[in-house]
Amino acid sequence: MGNGTATADLDVVLEKHRTELTGYCYRMLGSSFEAEDAVQDTLVRAWRGYDTFEGRSSVRSWLYRIATNVCLDMLAAGNKRARPVDLSESTPLASYALSPRPDHTWLEPMPDTRVLPALDDPAEAAVAKESVRLAFMAALQQLPPKQRAVLILREVLAWKAAEVAALLDTTVASVNSALQRARATLAERDDKGARAAVSDPLDEEQRKLLERYVAAFEGYDMTALTALLHEDAIMTMPPFEMWLTGAGDITGFMTSIGHECEGSRLLPVEVNGLPGFAHYKPDPEAGGLSPWSIQVLEISAGRLTGFHFFLDTKRLFPLFGLPLHLEAESDEVEKGG
Repeated sequence: MGNGTATADLDVVLEKHRTELTGYCYRMLGSSFEAEDAVQDTLVRAWRGYDTFEGRSSVRSWLYRIATNVCLDMLAAGNKRARPVDLSESTPLASYALSPRPDHTWLEPMPDTRVLPALDDPAEAAVAKESVRLAFMAALQQLPPKQRAVLILREVLAWKAAEVAALLDTTVASVNSALQRARATLAERDDKGARAAVSDPLDEEQRKLLERYVAAFEGYDMTALTALLHEDAIMTMPPFEMWLTGAGDITGFMTSIGHECEGSRLLPVEVNGLPGFAHYKPDPEAGGLSPWSIQVLEISAGRLTGFHFFLDTKRLFPLFGLPLHLEAESDEVEKGG
């Protein structure tokens, strides 16, 4: 077999692990873009080092070892990504201020297709989706990096303790201890906005709720929107640290500082194991509609409990395979992501 064929075969072997590795790195780092960088670094290191791979473990285990080291290096600076609800108390509408924080502060959304490999077992697929939901992702970021790795490998990916110990060059006892500490930390969290009882696939009630939400939002009908919101519903809008609670403040914001979103269009996306939308708002300068946010919705007991607007559209819309402009008269657009 020639060198060209061998290289192509190795590329295929490595590439088939990209999605699951991206999911792992995303859970570790909390950043869509850093996760993709980490996976690319992992695959490059594996490609360059393949001649030294002695086959004492599977290629998959070897790749996870490399990816773990890459992520731990990236986390050495100690940055913990978060949601606005993790950093401050709810802001009353009367005293809101749009104060942005740097991009590296925030947990970032991720298209399902980039982090959730196809799984035949519905139970495994459900666990995978739950493990990238915003509340769980935010909880992971509060763990020390090695505890985070242990929890993900043991609880999400169902690795055996001995396998995790081998990957981390430690003992089974150390792995079990780290897992216990990680579980205890997560159990102590008072997780605001963690209610997201979303069926997979969506049940009929949830589909109808989303249809009503789209109609209310695109029609900018605040009475209809209020009827869909839980009394303690929250709205966040990274990179701004402000977050709002309750239908009154949420709809009040949307009809005051957010009034420019009237006439928006929503296109469905699958994001963080939850329903979501690409939100385009009217562009008075260029005409048509321009990206405003990726919306991630949380649903529980037939109501919207949270909706989160991620505003980094120049990076996020290409990540989701979405165009950066819509014509006002167009009713359809080819969506990727």
